[in-house]
Amino acid sequence: MSVFASAQSSWEYEVRAGINIGGVSPLPLPVEIRSIESYSPRLNGSLEGVVTKWLGKEQNWGISVGLKVEEKGMITGAKTKAYSMEIINDGSRVAGYWTGYVKTKYNSTLLTIPVMANYRFNDRWKMRAGLYASVRLDGEFSGHVADGYLRENDPTGEKLLFEGGKTATYDFSSNLRHVHYGAQIGGSWHAYRNFSINADLTWGFNDIFESDFKTITFNMYPIYLNLGFGYKF
Repeated sequence: MSVFASAQSSWEYEVRAGINIGGVSPLPLPVEIRSIESYSPRLNGSLEGVVTKWLGKEQNWGISVGLKVEEKGMITGAKTKAYSMEIINDGSRVAGYWTGYVKTKYNSTLLTIPVMANYRFNDRWKMRAGLYASVRLDGEFSGHVADGYLRENDPTGEKLLFEGGKTATYDFSSNLRHVHYGAQIGGSWHAYRNFSINADLTWGFNDIFESDFKTITFNMYPIYLNLGFGYKF
């Protein structure tokens, strides 16, 4: 079936695969984070099935619903000052304010449902925008601190030094939020017959952590660009 013939049908079925590139970040960047030293987006795959209903005689406008399994993750290194933190030191948890290097590993496996309004300019180009909701199936937010010191309990508390290769770990995985929601905007180009190239930007509206989690004092929002391809049946 050609792209033109497929466009005459009011229903469209597509399978998409791609990778998510991005990370979680506070907006704006707080003063506690002095510099970003390293960043790795990781290999975050996604697989999605999409059903689109085209409306009206011209069928330029449509509504689509998807079901997607995806990974969102990153690894970052940053220099911080007076950064609220809870570390594991000699088997005990110690809370306070960290100044020094922080390495963070974040990863979430999500089941996502995007609901989108679609507009196609012709049989090659299509744009879409809408909202999504995600349920976290699994996740991790952990890392370590090094080359610095922790002030226990408050910014003037007892100083714990971590120098000469000494590190301490932290793990906030159990505090990750289970339900996420946000906005999505994207587009597709039908490169050859039923084969398409896709790009979609997603922007989370809520913090990745549960509302009662106070160790990290600012919200962290997931912002990702999904690049991939699709096949339309």
